[in-house]
Amino acid sequence: MKPTIKDVAKKANVSISTVSRVINRKGYVHEETKDLIEKTIKDLGFVPNQLARSLTNRSSKIIAVIVPHIGPYFYGELLESIEAQAQANGYKIMFFNVQDDPERELEYIKFFEQYNIEGIIIASNFQNASKLDEMKVPIITIDHILDENIPSITADSVKAGELAAKRLIKGGAKNLAVFRGPSFLMTTIERTLGFNKELKKHGLHADVFDFDLISPDVKLIEQILKANPHIDGIFAYSDTLALVISSVLQKLGKKIPEDVQIIGYDNTPFCAWVNPPMTSISQPINLLGKQAFINLTRLIRGVELDTLHEVMDVELVERKSTK
Repeated sequence: MKPTIKDVAKKANVSISTVSRVINRKGYVHEETKDLIEKTIKDLGFVPNQLARSLTNRSSKIIAVIVPHIGPYFYGELLESIEAQAQANGYKIMFFNVQDDPERELEYIKFFEQYNIEGIIIASNFQNASKLDEMKVPIITIDHILDENIPSITADSVKAGELAAKRLIKGGAKNLAVFRGPSFLMTTIERTLGFNKELKKHGLHADVFDFDLISPDVKLIEQILKANPHIDGIFAYSDTLALVISSVLQKLGKKIPEDVQIIGYDNTPFCAWVNPPMTSISQPINLLGKQAFINLTRLIRGVELDTLHEVMDVELVERKSTK
């Protein structure tokens, strides 16, 4: 059985509160008594409970990270970058997969309160935003703006749409289509806005189809492509979706990029491995995570951010799926 604070107090012949003061470095303890307690802790191999200490110090050094799901490449790399930055600064992260479920969100809010979370990074479309005000802890969002008053860090989704449209038009595409994620997502709205903005300059129009970005309906994609054989340029809002489309097109006897050009989003490693290699929009996922953590810790320290809503640049990575 692991030794407890009671075991330390008993062996050192002091009160539990005295041991607690030494552990938490709070209040006066005679130097000889302090030395005795620290020696006893070492002899017994007692490890102070970080949570118990946090409740006393009001400093848990724990950051909560909320994601909508774990599946896509984006969230895996994002979590790794946040954790690396946290570890370098003496913090730990707890990540919570809310699955876009408001009931799960409420459950986790209660958890945050119990465990004295110091700050929250939200990468989901959090539906209980009003409840966050009651938390009284710093919050920052990634990949979307949850509220004008809550700091955010996002990639330039409007520019992403513009870049994709420009490249498809440059390759000679005339009959364009957008295969995107749920229409309520801010990133979806902004990418579509940028894409259509560029098309309008050339008098072009794009057909828009909404899909689940994690598990796109392959049969529906095939039906759409069969019903619209004229489509010669596609912007997909995830590489997963782009790769499924590429596979279906080849099954239907279409050549890429000769018959249909495709551009994905996120520039995942898979883009370079498929045949033909996939052109994709690259957003700085690693930087988004690191900068979100840095900005959050600034807020924890009471430092005012220079920019409330920070926007990171994106770039087009060309491969063989465009002309």
